[in-house]
Amino acid sequence: MSTLMTSSRQECPGSRHEVEGQFGVLGLIKSELRRFKDDRAGDIAMLFGLMAITMMLFVGGAVDFGRWLHASKQTKNAIDAAVLAGARVLQVQGTSAAAVTAAKEAAQKYYNENVKTRLGVIDDSVTFDVGNGGSSFTASGNAYSRTPILSLANISTLPLLRASGADFAEAKLAVGGNAEHSLEISLMLDVSGSMSGTKFTDMKTAAKDLIDIVVWDNQTNYTSKVAIAPFSSDVRLPSSWNAAARGTTEPLTKKLGSVTYAKTNCVAERKGTDKYTDAGPGVGKYVMTKYGSCNNTSDDVVVALTNDKTALKNSITNLDLGGGTSGHLGTAWAWYTLSPNWASVFPASSAPALNTDPASCVETPDPALCTYKLNKIAILMTDGEYNEEYTADGVATGSSGAGSTPANASSVVQAKALCDGMKAKGLLVYTVGFDLGGNQTAINTLSYCAQDASHFYQAANGSELKQAFRDIALKISDLYLSK
Repeated sequence: MSTLMTSSRQECPGSRHEVEGQFGVLGLIKSELRRFKDDRAGDIAMLFGLMAITMMLFVGGAVDFGRWLHASKQTKNAIDAAVLAGARVLQVQGTSAAAVTAAKEAAQKYYNENVKTRLGVIDDSVTFDVGNGGSSFTASGNAYSRTPILSLANISTLPLLRASGADFAEAKLAVGGNAEHSLEISLMLDVSGSMSGTKFTDMKTAAKDLIDIVVWDNQTNYTSKVAIAPFSSDVRLPSSWNAAARGTTEPLTKKLGSVTYAKTNCVAERKGTDKYTDAGPGVGKYVMTKYGSCNNTSDDVVVALTNDKTALKNSITNLDLGGGTSGHLGTAWAWYTLSPNWASVFPASSAPALNTDPASCVETPDPALCTYKLNKIAILMTDGEYNEEYTADGVATGSSGAGSTPANASSVVQAKALCDGMKAKGLLVYTVGFDLGGNQTAINTLSYCAQDASHFYQAANGSELKQAFRDIALKISDLYLSK
């Protein structure tokens, strides 16, 4: 039986069983296709032709689709890189007309470099621009992939980006909440008499604009807080802080010669070996009480760190004017409000956080080095030369009976020493001169106190002051992509 079956197969070499035995399934398919191709019946030939066209469209369409998919991905990646590049220029150079032009050029260059190897792309209209008043950088436009095979089905191109704009990245400059680190900022504001008129209104507008940028809404994991240190001839603290900051042993009055000076609710500098440090207050380290009269009103009190935007902006709105320019006092309190050593003075919710990270974490936080991820920043703003300091009795120098010898040094010298101390502790210091009128002493002081030349601003008018504050807000921000 077995022999008969074997011989039968040998006698029928064209049978289906032989094909399967010799070639398997692949051989069977080849054989059937060969028979199909050689069949001369009219209906079979027509069907084969139609099938060939359909198969060609499927195969060609797959090629076209593959090219489109690759070009689309490359285009989206190029846009992401470009908007980050443009936003980085804004972050470094600010948002002046020249900076905006430079940002657009940088973005376009990055984009062009990253799409050089795309195949079959036409009508590329992708461009870049600044958005949200300079706080973001965006892309728009489209590009199309050629489809040589699908064009036979009247599909000549495919868009690389969705018309809805969902594929367009937006590089947003946002403070630490989006970069996973916290932020503490102290804003020193000049409320001396020379700030009267439109200058005072301009300062308030610029300061509130900065608050809107640097205090973000979501404070769930990381926080951004701002303190305000108004100053004129003196600094005024909330009454609840006085005992902790200046002690309780100073007399109600001091008689200097024939003049009696009363204790006020304002403070002056501190004396002793820690006068230019942020060492916490205590015996021998308290700030002096000012004797005479307060120039800062009850609306000009120092505001401790908070993320309450409404409270911060209300405080700025209510600021009053008066007095001279003791810039070293404002500088000191800008530092104290950021120093953990002074936490006992402030409400618990406003206590400055302890940052054990190295100073290098301030501007360029490196996750490998920076564990807490906290940036502390002081912004010092004034419209003139620091020109008033105090004697060892807490009375302004030059006052009747007080003499002209300051407890420490001139206001300028003290301010510079305090700035040295802040920078040595890792704080990032920005300075803003408003309508300085070419006063070289003021320019030199602010330039010295700034972290470097790029952190010192001179604003001639309200628009430039607002621009300066906005530039600072963007520089201390971090970049992230949003779609």
